[in-house]
Amino acid sequence: MEPKAVFDIFTQITQVPRPSKHEQRISKWLQDFAAAHGIECVADKAMNVIMRVPATPGYESHEGVILQAHMDMVCEKDGDIQHDFMKDPIQTYVDGEWLKAKGTTLGADNGIGIAMALAAITDKTLPHPAIECLFTVDEETGLTGAMKLKDGMLQSKQLINLDSEDDGQIFIGCAGGIDTLAKMHYKPETLPFREGQGVGSQIAIRLSVSGLLGGHSGDDINKGRANANQLIIWFLARIWPQTELQLASINGGNLRNAIAREAEAVILVPMAFKEQIRVEWNHYVAQMEGVFGEVEHDMRLELETCDMPDSVIPTEKAYRLIMALCECPHGMIAMSHEMPGLVETSTNLASVKMRDGYIEVNTSQRSSIESSKHHLKWCVEQALSMACDEVTHGDGYPGWAPNPNSPLLEVVKKAYKDLYKTDPQVLAIHAGLECGLFLEKYPYLDMVSIGPQMYGVHSPQERLSIPSTGRCYKWLCRTLSAL
Repeated sequence: MEPKAVFDIFTQITQVPRPSKHEQRISKWLQDFAAAHGIECVADKAMNVIMRVPATPGYESHEGVILQAHMDMVCEKDGDIQHDFMKDPIQTYVDGEWLKAKGTTLGADNGIGIAMALAAITDKTLPHPAIECLFTVDEETGLTGAMKLKDGMLQSKQLINLDSEDDGQIFIGCAGGIDTLAKMHYKPETLPFREGQGVGSQIAIRLSVSGLLGGHSGDDINKGRANANQLIIWFLARIWPQTELQLASINGGNLRNAIAREAEAVILVPMAFKEQIRVEWNHYVAQMEGVFGEVEHDMRLELETCDMPDSVIPTEKAYRLIMALCECPHGMIAMSHEMPGLVETSTNLASVKMRDGYIEVNTSQRSSIESSKHHLKWCVEQALSMACDEVTHGDGYPGWAPNPNSPLLEVVKKAYKDLYKTDPQVLAIHAGLECGLFLEKYPYLDMVSIGPQMYGVHSPQERLSIPSTGRCYKWLCRTLSAL
């Protein structure tokens, strides 16, 4: 496990629970780390942590640099795993060249960025200019830390974001994003539902989808992965006109920035339609395997009878909800003309959740073009308004426009080529980074983003390349020395 300093620190970080919006413990851990190493440290009201390390001898006159990462992690787990993210440590293990977690997200996004920054500022042999480490809260669910960072907190004019996930690549731009939340309020109908048609003449059926890859709604949105919410919704829309179906419950997905991996619905139908629905389901499963089988190798679509529920959603409201969710866009909408291979605009049908007296639908829109982001949120709003009586949008966050003439970029590129005798790729990313928000408060900042190779982020398949982490940390240290 090399570099040892990086992985030692990362191991300590995995022992500290740090769900988004619950960063009290990791914020305190960072402050304690600074105190133990004699590092100047301040924390603001949002719990962002800033550490400052002076330049090493001979570098005092050089422009300082900010190393930036976020504290929180996406908390996703497999359905059969017992894990409380509010109190349980992440259980990591090594699988060949990969570091993984047992049935949960690993939290290398962005714990490994924190670990690399802390390893660098505590390395007494590394020459560097003055360094500020900025560790922000709640990047994954609202970029709250970046939004609440006050003017004047940062002193340097260069920033290296350590929140990227691709080996040998430098990111100089990212998409902006906005969330759309919809609610459909309803009054449950209790049994019996209709005169002469009580419990004895109906059957309850549970439909479930599991085993999907899921993944990051920015990085993975164009990889042809299935959305569990859509797989359930498409089938319900397909059989609704043919059966006297009633919807008792529907739940799927968890986080706004993760593609839904699991979903289920409980429906009621007259006994006479039981066999027809089973046959339709088998046909549907075969069709979905034909569509997604090359990508979703572990996809499971299951149908089973279940206990009769206490109530159902009123039929008209339930039908309108299913139709609205069918109309709600999901996936890649447009590719960039300026940067080949970059997704320009996308949207994620992230979650559908039963609450007390209402159903909540959470979606997330991204685009590197501000007008396209807002156009897409209006499209989502119009679709969901077919059923939902309340549709709201978050504040959103700005994109980060690329600066190909960045002086910092040239230093980082040269450091990589000096080490590995090849040029790094320079790209923009469809996922959101905090850099756009930093630019709003510090418009003079010169920024790049780098990171080691990771796959499956925002899902329990998250894994971190151990060799890539070593290469990336060596690259970071070479850059700091060159600065």
